[in-house]
Amino acid sequence: MSMLNIIIAGGGTAGWMAANLMIKKWASLPVKITLVESPDIGTIGVGEGSTPSLKRFFEMLEVPEKDWMPACNATYKVGIKFNGWSPESGIESYRHPFISQTDVFTQRAFEVNCRTRRHGLDTHTVPEDFLINGALAKNNLGPITPDNFPFKMEYGYHFDSALLGNYLQKLACQRGVQHVCKRILTAKQHQDGRIQSLMCEDGTELAGDFFVDCTGFKSLLLQETLNVPFNSYQDCLFNDAAVAVQTPGSEDIANETEATALSHGWCWRIPLQNRVGNGYVYSSKHLNQHDAEQEFRIHLGIQDSDLTCRHLKMKVGQVARHWEKNCLAIGLLQGFMEPLEATALHLVQICIEMFIIKFEEGQFSEQFQAQFNRFARDRFDGVRDYIVAHYKLNTRTDSEYWQQNRENQQLSPSLVRLLDVWFKRGEISKEIQRQDIAKHWDNISWHCLLSGYGAYPALAPNQPGKGDLYLEQHIEQYVQGCALNFKPHHDNLVALRHD
Repeated sequence: MSMLNIIIAGGGTAGWMAANLMIKKWASLPVKITLVESPDIGTIGVGEGSTPSLKRFFEMLEVPEKDWMPACNATYKVGIKFNGWSPESGIESYRHPFISQTDVFTQRAFEVNCRTRRHGLDTHTVPEDFLINGALAKNNLGPITPDNFPFKMEYGYHFDSALLGNYLQKLACQRGVQHVCKRILTAKQHQDGRIQSLMCEDGTELAGDFFVDCTGFKSLLLQETLNVPFNSYQDCLFNDAAVAVQTPGSEDIANETEATALSHGWCWRIPLQNRVGNGYVYSSKHLNQHDAEQEFRIHLGIQDSDLTCRHLKMKVGQVARHWEKNCLAIGLLQGFMEPLEATALHLVQICIEMFIIKFEEGQFSEQFQAQFNRFARDRFDGVRDYIVAHYKLNTRTDSEYWQQNRENQQLSPSLVRLLDVWFKRGEISKEIQRQDIAKHWDNISWHCLLSGYGAYPALAPNQPGKGDLYLEQHIEQYVQGCALNFKPHHDNLVALRHD
């Protein structure tokens, strides 16, 4: 194999994740990886939370938590708490905990109770009461286990996205990635349309064999140069703007993200070691920028504060093809959905991983390009459906925004079928298996969402007084017993800084 020259256009978290995974995988091969970025473009940093896939990312890179977490002011995240999304059901809030190995012993009881409740019987169906990370969230315990704990815990992180990008940059450069600080103006193409080189502002021309476009919403290579169209999700995901601000932290750092519904969207709260990240994601068609900031400030209690809010626009949807000719799209430009389920880095990571697999299988050619594009498209669509369900199932009555979300009929056939099976008391696990969509969101995640919203019929007038597996199988005692193995979240964070 002759030398393969891969050029990554754009840095940020996505670009440096790609650089690190590629150099780790191909360090022993004749592959040169260069990342080119403008020195004056920072990280957008819309979301600063992750799914458990980021834990696997650092494990693959063989980087321990004590090395990267303190450098990024990172904290542990055991799940997401949703506040105020379904008030008419009587549920003020619910949690979607990340699923860990101990949950295998309680998952069936939770799903059976949900099915029983759909038939009108009064069973316990609070998601976090069945799952170990739910117990950790309620008691603000950390997810780090003692050495003799026989089960693997899954958890994500909260982090400073700018610091994470800086950390990944240093790591990649230490491992052999070439870093070039230049502003890219345009791309030059071969006669067959493939990208030949990047033309920089100072006149430098950077030629390559393969290019990774990480230029954000600008999409200099994939969309501007190769003219790959962008398919919007605006008909089913209304939110296209956000206002964000950082507020001081406290000693009592939470171990979960909070997503609180407001009049025309929702507000995130992400606790870091040194501060709290806050943002209001909303629809600009329903709420103007000024009113959004005012509502946001009132919600945070900072209306008289000198804190400056930052306004962002979001391009929600995905590109028609994520890999076109000799160019791969990674990050915001390949597709973006609001940060409700913290999927941005998850999608970046799994797409890089799959690209590496398919690129290698095809002997570093475009042989399996179509397979990769189907994979990426399906993953983005699967995440979209799960997020859309949050809005479709809402029971808020305080604005037309929420009513229009509830009445929206622009749903995918997959989501329509899932909701139909649930409300008709069918076996949703079989439907998930039939559609082969557990790789997006699995059976228990759908149960957390649907049960968390209280998506159930009225209780039957006659109750048998039995059949509640939460009580009969002593689930509370089991989960609380497992939780005894865990230390306070604060102790876990202190241990990171002193290891």
